[in-house]
Order: sequence, then C-alpha cells, then structure tokens
Amino acid sequence: MKPVIRPLALAVGMTYAALSQAQTPLARIEQLESVTVSADPFGQSVEGMSAPAEVLAGDALIMRRQGTLGDTLNGLTGVHADTFGGGASRPVVRGQTSPRVLTLTDGSEVMDASAISPDHAVDVEPMLTQRLEVLRGPATLLYGGGAIGGVVNVIDDKIPTQVPEQGYQGSVDLRGTTGSNTREGAFALTAGEGNFAVHIEGLKRRSDDYRVPDWSTSRLAGSYEDTSRGSLGLSWVGSRGFLGVAYTQTDRKYGLPGHTHDYEGCHPHGSHLHCSGHDDHDHGHDDHDDHGGHDDHGHGHDHAHDEHGVPWVEARSKRVDIRGEYRQPVAGIERVRLRGGWTDYRHDEIEAGEVGTTFKNRGYDMRLEAEHERWGNWRGVAGLQVARSDLSAVGVEAFLPKTRTQSTGIFLLETYQLNEDWRFELGARHDWKSVNPENGQPKADFSAYSFSGAAIWNLTPAHSLSLSLSHSHRLPNAQELYANGVHLATNTYERGDPNLGKETSNNVDLTLRKHAGDLTFSVGVFHNRVKSYIYAQTVDQFEDFRLIDYRQHDAQFTGLEGQLDYAFNRNLTLGVFGDMVRGKLTGGEGNLPRIPAGRAGLRGKYTWQRWAADIELYRVFRQERIAAYEQETPGYNMMNLGVSYLGSLEGGTDYMVYLRATNLFDQRAMNHASFLATTAPLPGRRVTLGVRLDF
Repeated sequence: MKPVIRPLALAVGMTYAALSQAQTPLARIEQLESVTVSADPFGQSVEGMSAPAEVLAGDALIMRRQGTLGDTLNGLTGVHADTFGGGASRPVVRGQTSPRVLTLTDGSEVMDASAISPDHAVDVEPMLTQRLEVLRGPATLLYGGGAIGGVVNVIDDKIPTQVPEQGYQGSVDLRGTTGSNTREGAFALTAGEGNFAVHIEGLKRRSDDYRVPDWSTSRLAGSYEDTSRGSLGLSWVGSRGFLGVAYTQTDRKYGLPGHTHDYEGCHPHGSHLHCSGHDDHDHGHDDHDDHGGHDDHGHGHDHAHDEHGVPWVEARSKRVDIRGEYRQPVAGIERVRLRGGWTDYRHDEIEAGEVGTTFKNRGYDMRLEAEHERWGNWRGVAGLQVARSDLSAVGVEAFLPKTRTQSTGIFLLETYQLNEDWRFELGARHDWKSVNPENGQPKADFSAYSFSGAAIWNLTPAHSLSLSLSHSHRLPNAQELYANGVHLATNTYERGDPNLGKETSNNVDLTLRKHAGDLTFSVGVFHNRVKSYIYAQTVDQFEDFRLIDYRQHDAQFTGLEGQLDYAFNRNLTLGVFGDMVRGKLTGGEGNLPRIPAGRAGLRGKYTWQRWAADIELYRVFRQERIAAYEQETPGYNMMNLGVSYLGSLEGGTDYMVYLRATNLFDQRAMNHASFLATTAPLPGRRVTLGVRLDF
C-alpha cells in the first residue's frame, strides 16, 4: 500500500496548506448547489457518494460538447479518451476502457459494437444529452462486477418523465467549428396534456477531415463524419410515476484513418508473423526503438488520400427504450424502477465502394430495481438484470465467430446511517454468463460474485472522507475467448483463448472532499490488484502490424486524482487539477499498453452580469512507461478558452451565445491512450461558435 499512502499524504498536506493560507477563521461557509446522480439508486448528491463521481450538465455541458462521447468527457478528472480520428472515441476511466468501462443510457446498457474495437463509435449523441454522469472506480456494483474502471451514464429526455406545465417546452442548438468545417444542429420538443406527453428530437452533423499542425499533410485523411439521428418518445405520467417508450434511429458515416490493407495477407506462424509479399516477412523486428516503423512524426506510411481513398464506416442503429417508475406500489416498497432497451445495430466497413466487413449486434438489456422503505436506519435496493447479445462479423475482417452472449445478474445494496457523521454501505452481486460461438468451439459458461463495502465520514459540515473496498469478478467476453483473424482497423492479428478464466479484482479507494466555502476540493487515491487480468499482449510485430494474443497475468493499477478551486469573490474562481494512473503487470513483467499519461493544469472562471468566461491550461506529460512493442509519446500543452452570453427574448425564450476555442497553442498532440497514438494526432486549433434557444 506504500504507492497509495505516500501520494495521499502529499495531496492532503498540500490541500490543507492551501486551505490555511486561503481562508481565515471568519471565512463564510457557503453551501454549493447539490447535484444528484441518477446512476445512484438513492439519488444521492455527488458529495454524498462513496465512489468518486462527476456530473457534466447545463452550460458546462453545452460548452464541452463534441461529436463523440469520449471527446466530450476527455479532461474531466480521471477521464481520457481512446480517440480514433473524428468519428469514434470511447471514454477511458482510470486507464480502463470498454469493456471495463460501461456506457449506459439512463441505466440501460448501450448495445452497439464499440466494445469490439476503438474504431466503432459509441451509439450515444452528446448534442442530445442533458447530463453526463461519470462514476470512477469499481464501486459500480449495480451494473456488474466487470465495470472495474467505472460507469458513464448518459441522461437524455427522449422519454418524458413529466408533462410540461405550459403544455410544451423545447430547445434548438446550432453550431459551427473551424479546423474541421463542422456544421451541426439539434432540436428537442416535449408537449403534453393531461397524463400524456410526447417527445421528438433530431440532429444533423457534418464535418470534414480535421487539421493537424506540424504534420506531413495539413489534414488527417479519414477524420470526417456525417451523422443523422432522430427519436420519438411517448409517456404516460401519473401522480406516482410514469411509463414510457421511445424509438431512436441513428445513421452514421465516418472515415477510418490509418486503415490499410497492406497487411491483409499477414498471418501467424506460432508466435511469429508471416507477411507474404514483404521482403522481411518472418518477424521483421530489430529492436523496440523501431517497432513502429515511424519517423519522428510517427507516420511512416502514406495515408494522405482523399475521402474516397480512405475506408469508411456506414452504421445504422435502431433502438427501442422503455423506462418506468412507480412509487409506493405496495406496502414496504418505496419505489420500483424499470429500464430496458432493444437494439438492432449494423456496421459496414467500406473500401472502394464495396463492403469489406459487416458487424451486427442485436440484443436487449433489462433491469428492474426495487427500493424498500426505511427500516430504522437502513435503506436499500435489490434488483435483477438480464441481457442477451447476438454478435456477428462477416467479411474480410471477420476475426470473430458469430456468438450469442446471455447474462443474468442479481444484486443488493444496503446503506446504514449511523448518525449525522457516519454512513456505511454494503453490497453484493451474483452474475451468470454464457458465451456460445457458432463455429464449433466449446461454449463458455461462467458465474461470478462481487462484494463491496464503504464508509463515509463527515468530519465537519464541509468535509467528508470516504473509503471504498470491493472484491469483484469480471468474466471474459466473446472477443477475448474466440478472436482469430486480421483486424485491419487496429493493424493487428488477434487470437483469443477459449480457456481464459475470470478476473478477480480487489480494490481500495480513498477520497477526501471539501464541498462548501470559498475553497472546495476533492483529492483521492486508488489501488486495484487484479488476479488473472485479461489483456492483449503483442508477441510480434512487422512494421505497423502486430500479432496479439489475449492472455492472463496478475496486474495492478495505482492512481492519484485531485482538483481544488478557490472563489476569490462572486465573480472569479481559480483552481488546479490533475490525475495520473500507473498500470503494470506484477512480477516485473512490464507495463500495460495504452495507459494515459499524467496531466496537471490550471483553470479559471469569471462571470459578470450575463457574461461568463472560462480558461484551462494543462500539461499532458510524456508517457515513458510503455509496454513491449509500444512507442513513447511526447508531452504537450493544451489551452482551451470559452466565452458565453445569456439573454432572454419576448415570450419566455432564453438563449445562449457561446464561443469556445480548443488547442489555442495549435500543438501537435499525440494521445497515448489511442491505438493510433502516433498515426492520428489530435486536432489542431479549433474555434466553435454556437447558439442555443430554450423555450
């Protein structure tokens, strides 16, 4: 535990040093507005949760929205993104990404193909999102022991939960962005009368290849996007709850930067690659310094094609959501919640006008929760979750057999309020999972259990200290078990292992918070020890192409997260923030791949009448702790600036005009968490001008 204790002691000491200098004994204790978390079954505030959580909503969300979920969340404490050009990016939480980071839509799992590969977009639209909730760490027992990285819960309005008081309400968003020539617009309208409400929403976005500074080509080929989305929802709303259904369809087209068929003929001979047609085709690796085959710009191959010369994705998702809540249905039950979704997802990868590979995922996810009334100081929730997924890949990159995955989970979470100062949590979950391939390989059946415990101590009305402990299991997925073939999007040949067993994770999380007064902060440390951790180990490489095997080895993750803000007056707030995570195999076996580099920075916000301005400047450090066959990525500085104005029109319509600039230094930034870290840098300087109307 020394790697955990030392950073905590340093962070706590620095925090209280700042506290003693910044506040006097007469400083006022001003309670900040409490923000509840829907992903928590009890609807607790961020400050009251045992697990570190962050909510992005309101004006802050409007200013930070990007075209993908990962890009929108990138920069929050402990959150990065595994970017893949302009069309796809998944959230990376504490060094983990899908499938160890679960993405939900109001508590129901998003059934797409994003867990298979980083070039598959998450089927979520930030422009139509009202709130994004991030729960960091393994205290996510309600949603499965496999989510040891965290949970991202996306809250939208496509199923109304109440009837508008004046009969209708809605919004319109219009934005444009330089650097990628992005044009996007969205609208949402809810109307109702009596006990019924209907909601309709839609979005259209188009962007060109984005500009990259100090690069061999001025723009990254294949980083364009074209997305359309529409949703229609209907709800019955009563005095004790609601029940609603919504249909959503998304059509998405985006390029695949770095995608090449140069290595289509590569195949393994034991633990070595054989690439026919190449001179050095047996293994083709001299030393680790040359493993990427890149020059100092990291792009040894010519990817400078026009839009029609780069492979692209055309994806269509059809989804039906059902949500309901009924308060006090019977004696002893406080509330019953129903969340579920059925998805028909298709994803075509196209080159030269012909479909090369088609991915399909058809499935459902349903969960039912029942919260019992208070029994003395006890409060709790029990639930059932069932899911099924039929996943297939057909074509050139059909590296997965068609598989059917079925899972069932039951869970219980209880919280005990000892007094005003102490609260305790206990939870348990049991899961059953079967993965059945249709290629004759053996069916995999697993069962797993998870336990968690937490204590929250309110040291003062403004301070709290929380400790979370958990023991959880994660079951291998179809890709880790049965993959066998070329995966050109990530330039890999993947080989699964049907003999893989479950992971066992033991986790500790300690967080100190101050949530009232001029000075507020949150600082925490975490340490995860994972027995039989499943990871993709590169065993050979030829130029940019790698042979990876899914293997198991004990691993550990240690990290530090913190943010501190000081309000000098009603108008000006300044702060510091930072995070770091170290992921490595135990026994001196090396580092894990694609672990984000540490970062630290400054931020400020100034408000005056109807104006608001914010600025953030942070440093992403050089990532030198790399896995075998992985390249170091250089550090870079990032500066972002936002300005907004709030106004009102006659008739009760509010509007917001805003301007946001990102990467003002126009630096070439390489994201170590990305599969394309050295071949697809992040965008250069971009400026977004937008307007939002609320009526």
